[in-house]
Amino acid sequence: MRRSITTGFASIAKRFLLHRNSLHLANPRSWIRAFSDYRKILRNGIHNLQFNEALDLFTHMVQSRPLPSIFDFTRLLSVIAKMKRYDVVITLFDQMQILGISPVLYTCNIVMNCVCRSYQTSLAASSFLGKMMKLGFEPDLVTFTTLLSGLCHRNRIEDAIALFDEIVVMGYRPNVVTYTTLIHCFCKNRLVNQAMDVFNHMETNGVRPNVVTYNSLVTGLCDVGRWSDAALLLRDMMKRKIKPNVITFTALIDAFVKVGNVLEAKELFKVMIRLSIVPNVFTYNSLINGFCMYGRLDEARQMFYLMELNGCFPNVVTYTTLIHGFCKSWRVEEGMRIFYEMSGKGLVANTITYTTLIQGYCRVGKPNVAQEVFNQMGSRGAPPDIRTYNVLLDGLCYNGKVEKALMIFEYMLKREMDISIVTYTIIIQGMCKAGKVEDAFDLFCSLYSKGMKPNVITYTTMISGFYRRGLILKADALFKKMKEDGFLSNESFYK
Repeated sequence: MRRSITTGFASIAKRFLLHRNSLHLANPRSWIRAFSDYRKILRNGIHNLQFNEALDLFTHMVQSRPLPSIFDFTRLLSVIAKMKRYDVVITLFDQMQILGISPVLYTCNIVMNCVCRSYQTSLAASSFLGKMMKLGFEPDLVTFTTLLSGLCHRNRIEDAIALFDEIVVMGYRPNVVTYTTLIHCFCKNRLVNQAMDVFNHMETNGVRPNVVTYNSLVTGLCDVGRWSDAALLLRDMMKRKIKPNVITFTALIDAFVKVGNVLEAKELFKVMIRLSIVPNVFTYNSLINGFCMYGRLDEARQMFYLMELNGCFPNVVTYTTLIHGFCKSWRVEEGMRIFYEMSGKGLVANTITYTTLIQGYCRVGKPNVAQEVFNQMGSRGAPPDIRTYNVLLDGLCYNGKVEKALMIFEYMLKREMDISIVTYTIIIQGMCKAGKVEDAFDLFCSLYSKGMKPNVITYTTMISGFYRRGLILKADALFKKMKEDGFLSNESFYK
């Protein structure tokens, strides 16, 4: 009977092997022979297994006699869980039970984590908790922390708080992982004050935070613009001899860049190097972005070369950031050379890269080249999005190619693209600039029938068009209508 169950499972496992051909094995039997000593593989090579190899190993293990220990199976489930194949772990666990392989609490906790992180309903975790208890296991702090993590993963903040309180009521003492899980949840949802409260509560209860705790807080504070508080936390970490890592520094560097404090970001980078913390691609990208934002292109290039010199390979974001920096500084041809350099290294430009180049060429008065770049996008696997269209329309109008812009706009309407008020405002502005104020006002008046509501920019664009044509009464009437709609504006804008 057990043999038939095992054979049946072998066929189930094979259905998971979606990438079987990637093994390139001439003789499948040689693969099975390679698993003849599964204990040696579990001891030496388990962390290097590919997903399909792990499933083959599981199949061989359940066919072995005597059956491997539950600890061997648990190690394999842990590896598959780290591959984020959560549903597979749950299925394999069910098959183990059919075969009579009894789990231990550690096995159940691994499966609980998979249940919490899989696409199953939130009730599945409660159901599995009940199943554990039926098997005779009393949940421990790891079990409840895993449940807490599952609730946080689904952003069920109120339920997470309630469970945390219940953990304490049941007599468990939350550890650094439990506290950090809740802190991370608050920070992820921009509730940094609540996160700091939990952090202080944690310290009051004698639980020492670790680098992961600090990273959650530093990142959360930076995300809400409280970079000075984040910097204080960094100093606190170092004072307490908790060594910050690349995540800590990258979050702070990025925050300083976003508020325009590039010098402070550079200093943090130097501190990072002194501490022998290796920057990653995100660190370099943040610094390059900072230099490009403020026109410091030579420094951006130097950082790019340093990045390559240190063995950190630039990605599409790195190249696109550099291209944007050069285009923003009217040095579009240099931006295009960087584009070719990126392509030569096998990196495929994305929609943002192309949109950046289109905007750059429009900015320097080369709308025809911009349109050539636009026309290449579809065939190169980077289809234009609505922002690309808006950038091109704005560039054409800016360079006096209003008729061409109107043709593209009509094409967008026929394709029933997701056009917003931004697109309509660009066209209205282009018409006004070309002296077609009446046509622009006709389009403006049609907005409500199209389900669009003009915003303050749409109003100011149209009013400005009237003023420039000397149509003062129409401009004043529309200005009153704008105020009736709840928009306030600076009247000097129109003069």
